[in-house]
Amino acid sequence: MASPYENVRLDVAEAVATLTLHRPDRLNSFTVAMHEEMRDALDRIAADRTLRCLVLTGAGRGFCAGQDLADRAVAPGSDALDLGASIENFYKPMLMRLRSLRMPTICAVNGVAAGAGANIPFACDLVIAAQSASFVQSFSKLGLVPDCGGTWWLPRLAGPARAMGLALLGDKLPAAQAEAWGLIWRCVEDDELMPTTMAAARQLAAGPTHGYVRTRQAMEAAMMLPFEAALDLERDYQRELGRTADYREGVTAFTEKRAPRFTGQ
Repeated sequence: MASPYENVRLDVAEAVATLTLHRPDRLNSFTVAMHEEMRDALDRIAADRTLRCLVLTGAGRGFCAGQDLADRAVAPGSDALDLGASIENFYKPMLMRLRSLRMPTICAVNGVAAGAGANIPFACDLVIAAQSASFVQSFSKLGLVPDCGGTWWLPRLAGPARAMGLALLGDKLPAAQAEAWGLIWRCVEDDELMPTTMAAARQLAAGPTHGYVRTRQAMEAAMMLPFEAALDLERDYQRELGRTADYREGVTAFTEKRAPRFTGQ
């Protein structure tokens, strides 16, 4: 499909949707108009049953600098300013759309990821970053708390001590360090970012996507469940997945010593 947007780009090939934040002159920072296009694009992706993986990335030299502070919706000085409304109306719905997609998701971080842009990648199932990329929790420089799930993701991924250091000091975290700390899946050379990402996307798109989504849901739920409850959820998901066409195909392909042909059903 041709992209009908100005602030994002949507491209589709081989059952993979690539959604690119496309305001390179502003480091792909968010405005209300960009949020509206993101919402529509994610709705299109969710409704297209031929799509089996999403890649999220940025145009130009950065992934996303977070909120565009020049946008009138967040300009300081007005008694009516409500940054919480920006989260409630735009950022939260965007993240929930990403987490609820019935397909695996990959974020390819191609440069600086700051503020909200540093935390949006964690809503994806896999994060692959270029060697030159970095993550900056820049909220403290503005007297704000980390948002876009930063307070939820950072302690779980990096541990409470590192999370607090990142949040309070706002230091730049290089992609290689983010990989070493377990914040992201892989850090690769800059010229290998998109080839590596698209190879993974094609692999996931050809796989048992329903099982992938249940894996995401099980791991997210397990972070807040007692051990026994996590075992019960695994039982319930295995019961469901054991009745799918993909499970039958996987077992058949294994016994026949051939590559499986999954359909996501």
